[in-house]
Formats: sequence, C-alpha cells, structure tokens
Amino acid sequence: MRSIIPLLSLSTLLVPVQSLYFYIDGTSPKCFFEELPKDTLVVGHYTAEEYDDTRKMWSKHDGLNVFISVDEVFDNDHRVVSQKGSSSGRFTFSAAESGDHKICFTPSSNSGGSGWLSALHPQGGIKLTLDLAIGETSAIESTDKGKIQDIVKRVKDLNGRLQDIRREQVFQREREAEFRDQSESTNARVVRWTLVQLVVLGITCAWQLSHLRSFFIKQKLT
Repeated sequence: MRSIIPLLSLSTLLVPVQSLYFYIDGTSPKCFFEELPKDTLVVGHYTAEEYDDTRKMWSKHDGLNVFISVDEVFDNDHRVVSQKGSSSGRFTFSAAESGDHKICFTPSSNSGGSGWLSALHPQGGIKLTLDLAIGETSAIESTDKGKIQDIVKRVKDLNGRLQDIRREQVFQREREAEFRDQSESTNARVVRWTLVQLVVLGITCAWQLSHLRSFFIKQKLT
C-alpha cells in the first residue's frame, strides 16, 4: 500500500486542522485511531479520486463513492457515524465520552476499470484527500450561520407577506364597514322619504276629502 502514513493514531499529526492524502486498496477500508476528549467536535472534509488512464490523471466521477464509519473503540465499537457519500463531502461527529475512536473509509467504484482495486499498481487504487478539524467549530458554525441566515431571511419574507395580508384584511374590513354604513344611511334616507311621502299623501287625501265635503254641502244647500 502506498499510504503516506502508517495505520496509527493521528494524535501527533492532527493539530486543530490538518490536510493529508493517502491511497486505499479497492474496497479495503482504511482506518485511523484517534483518542478524543469528551465533547470534542470533529469535522472532516474528504475527496476521493480514481486514476484515469485516458487522461493520465487523478479525477472524480459520479460512480465513485466513499463509505465512512466512526466507532467508539472503548465502548465495544459502538458506531456513531455510518454514512455513504459521493466522491467528495464531509462528516461530523462529537465524542460522547473520552477514548479512542476508529475512523474508517471504504471506497467503491463502478467505473469498470480494474486498476482501482489495487494500490500496488503504480497508477491504481483510490487517492483520498482528507481535511480533518478536531475541536474546531468554525467550519460548522459558518455553514450553520449561512443556513440560519437563509432561514431568517425566509422567515422575514413570510412575516412581510403576513403583514401585507393583514393590511389587506384590515383594508377590506374598513371598506366593508364603509359600504355597510353607506347602505344603512341610504336605507334610512329611503325610509324617511317614504314616510314623508306617506305624510304628504295623507295630508293631500284629507284636504281633498275636506274640500269634497264642503262642495257637496254647498250643493245641497243651493
């Protein structure tokens, strides 16, 4: 195996952030042991590459995947991380208790080439570049901060829309109240005008009856 470091603890290699690369024999897992204090945050970024005979260079492709696992050695290999990712990605975990943690990487490829199955070939195997940050939260905080800012922006947009809807509802209620007042005022005027007409009609009828009565009385006397 052409690994640039042996299979041993990274405690002497991994200061807060350390970048390294190594080669993996096909589907054989590559594991490292790291002793972590309790509540230590670990952030890892990885990139897997397969040698392209046509282009004569290391490159990524969609068919290259990496399975990542983290086991707590002190707790009967209790697995705290088990994820399958693409040729590049990241993983995070926090040490629940102090002790050794085994971090393993297992690649798989559907490129159809046989060279990736063995790193003994001068241009075979999988090249894995790893950036590991131990006890650093800035990477996660920056990402989470961006996500939180995006969520806050969406919430503000929703609040703005809700305010617009509320203003529209208040405006509609005001228009409804104004229309109701106008309708009630119009109905009241119609009722008053009807009453006035009835009074005028009654007075007119009474005057006509009185006039006719006087007329008939005069006719009878004559």
